[in-house]
Amino acid sequence: MKRLFISFLIICSHTYVYSQDIIKLKDPVFKVGEELDYKLRYGFLTAATAVLHVEESEKKFDGHPVYHIVADGKTAGTFDFFYKVRNQYESYIDQKTLLPYFYTESRHEASYKHSDDVVFNHSDEKITAAKGVFPFKGKVFDFLSAYYFSRSIDVSKIQIGDTFDLKYFLEDGIHVLSITFIGKEKIKTDLGEFNCLKFNPTIIPGRVFRKDSKLYLWITDDENRIPIRAHVELILGSVTMDLMGVKNLKFPLNQISK
Repeated sequence: MKRLFISFLIICSHTYVYSQDIIKLKDPVFKVGEELDYKLRYGFLTAATAVLHVEESEKKFDGHPVYHIVADGKTAGTFDFFYKVRNQYESYIDQKTLLPYFYTESRHEASYKHSDDVVFNHSDEKITAAKGVFPFKGKVFDFLSAYYFSRSIDVSKIQIGDTFDLKYFLEDGIHVLSITFIGKEKIKTDLGEFNCLKFNPTIIPGRVFRKDSKLYLWITDDENRIPIRAHVELILGSVTMDLMGVKNLKFPLNQISK
């Protein structure tokens, strides 16, 4: 379950990034104080919850002001009894480029504990983490900075069938996830009904996913560009992650109805 939880957050961060001709909006679509609450369901059971929020930071990196992004994830209900997870992830990202300077995580999963501090040196194109130094080219993110960067990408010219790539660092290497835009769809949630952009991220079959498993992601088709739902088929059952609450958005959440 911990891998599913992290995977969904990573998938949500890969929303709109073109494999070429990336155009970022002039200003971020989020602001300090924004909070997003998610719930992860396995079938009809609540398996985990996650809260993401944007904080002010007095720290500066290379003289540049940063946003402090924090995500807390934990198991819930029966899953909390059998496999308790209490994880926190933090990222400091440039207020203009939204590139990460420093990422840290503290994971407590049953009896397993893990922590890591990751430094992104963009001028030298090197990432320093607990498991070594990793050279890179171009833009590379941790999953939190990817989440917020991708929300600020201009998708005004997106077409059905367009595929997007984003590079991110996780634990022991740099990875790439590809996502295909499928079209537009209305989605009903506990927060109301929304016009959404629908995507199909690639997944790798294995112990969790079937060879023919499908993964879908829905993004609010408004100025906020918030991942509002993700759904994936598993070898046994399926998992859905829904947006359950929002606070201090930069723009009004464009609901069709409540």
